[in-house]
Amino acid sequence: MNGLKAGIVGFLSERTLPSVRTLLATRQPLVWLLALIIGGVGAYAILAFRWLIGAVQWLWLGNSSENVLSTVASFREPWLIMLALVGGGLVVGFILRFTTHSFRTHGIADVIEARAIHGSHIPIRRGLMSAVASAISLGAGASAGREGPAVHLGAAIASFLESRFSLPGAARRVLLASGAAAAVSASFNAPIAGVLFAHEVILGHYALTAFVPTVIAAVGATLITRVHLGDFPAFIIPDYHITSYWEFPAFALLGVVCGLVAVGFLLSIMASDWLSRQVDLPIWVRPAIGGVIVGAIAIMVPEVLGVGYEATNQALREKYSLEFLFLLLFAKTAATAITLASRFGGGVFSPSLYLGAMSGGAFGIIAASVFPEFASSYGVYAILGMGAVAGAVLGAPISTTMIVFELTGGYEMTIALLLSVSIASVITQALIGQSFFGWQLSTRGLYLGDGPHRRIMRTWKVADFMTGLSPEDSENPVKLGPDDLRLTPEDTLEVTLRAFDTTGLDRIAVFDPSNMDTQIGWAEYTKALSTFNAALIEANIEEHR
Repeated sequence: MNGLKAGIVGFLSERTLPSVRTLLATRQPLVWLLALIIGGVGAYAILAFRWLIGAVQWLWLGNSSENVLSTVASFREPWLIMLALVGGGLVVGFILRFTTHSFRTHGIADVIEARAIHGSHIPIRRGLMSAVASAISLGAGASAGREGPAVHLGAAIASFLESRFSLPGAARRVLLASGAAAAVSASFNAPIAGVLFAHEVILGHYALTAFVPTVIAAVGATLITRVHLGDFPAFIIPDYHITSYWEFPAFALLGVVCGLVAVGFLLSIMASDWLSRQVDLPIWVRPAIGGVIVGAIAIMVPEVLGVGYEATNQALREKYSLEFLFLLLFAKTAATAITLASRFGGGVFSPSLYLGAMSGGAFGIIAASVFPEFASSYGVYAILGMGAVAGAVLGAPISTTMIVFELTGGYEMTIALLLSVSIASVITQALIGQSFFGWQLSTRGLYLGDGPHRRIMRTWKVADFMTGLSPEDSENPVKLGPDDLRLTPEDTLEVTLRAFDTTGLDRIAVFDPSNMDTQIGWAEYTKALSTFNAALIEANIEEHR
């Protein structure tokens, strides 16, 4: 008996008590409570965001729901479509010109950037103004998705709430991801996908300590939105089934096709953005000009308006012909690329689902004409195409697969969807080398896909580890010639270590960037290495704890 008691006491002292101390030291109970609050506040923020989109849409359409096609079809004056887009573009342009410093709306790439290099800080004003501009854009009919602005808004709320507490860096990053998880869950009624998205796209890892807060935020947000909006999938589809296992080669080929569609979509966005940057126009007029072009497309093909859920649903329910599916595929690609290039607010997830449904549906019709005895209904291929294109564009095959499941309720096509999504993602990576978010970050000089060591090398600065001048150094400052090597506090760790390697010195003088003749400190080789190693260890622990 005494031996058993001693064993229990030994176990508690060796295992349980240290675990409890670590839990309290990292302030996990507070993180869980904040995650719950973030989920609740984020859910109501997303509900308000969706309401604002509907309110703006009601001003010109008389209809605040996402089903706009029947109302637009009854228009006797189709020029109202262009008037709405141009008017909305002018308002968005005014917001960008006079209320933002970056002259653009913000989205998921900005959340990833904040997690990586900005200490998980997103100004709440930036999140709110970006959400307003995006809501006006989408309500006016701009061809984009609502998920990007929603995730940014959720993350900005999380950043605002956690900034009231002195939390460790890892906890701040987890709460930022919790805000993203809450936003995805509230936007799409998809809590599992929200959690996976936060880990796969925002954090880049699946650590258990991060899993609990993201789940709490996602579940809390989902419960609130279901109370107000009900519990039903975004797309109501018939009870589809896969006809034969002989179709799996066709599903693999569909993955190839969807990968090429994703590549075409990404290249269209890149090309449109490049062209828009070559035109010297005031920022306030750019969305209005984009509204003219998108409006001209929408007058002919109104299915490109807004997030496009109604047209996507029609494709899933097999309401379109082969020719019309191809028309929508090209029209939506052009409309979305122009929308984003002209600085309207919005994301790419909903357009990616749209393009996937159209390309998958067209593939299914062709497959049925070639092998009528084996092919399933083209609605099956449309569902698979949704996941394949969206997963490839976002660079998030796992969470996208789950989002499609939760949006459609089509859980019976699990294996086929995983096959198509994985192949499409591989094709896109092989031809483009990065996701939509990766491309956005690369245009800002950020390459976060190379691993934590690269991120640390490029984000830590000399100011983080430099030492000041001693009294003796102040009396006898270093005298350098015009060609001698100098460092400044803003030089990165990568630049510093390369300088040490090139010169072989143990320390290098740091100068005031405003006056390169004034020395303000020293960068020491041992401290630079210690800083790098400590940051690398911290990142490794965070990703695996």
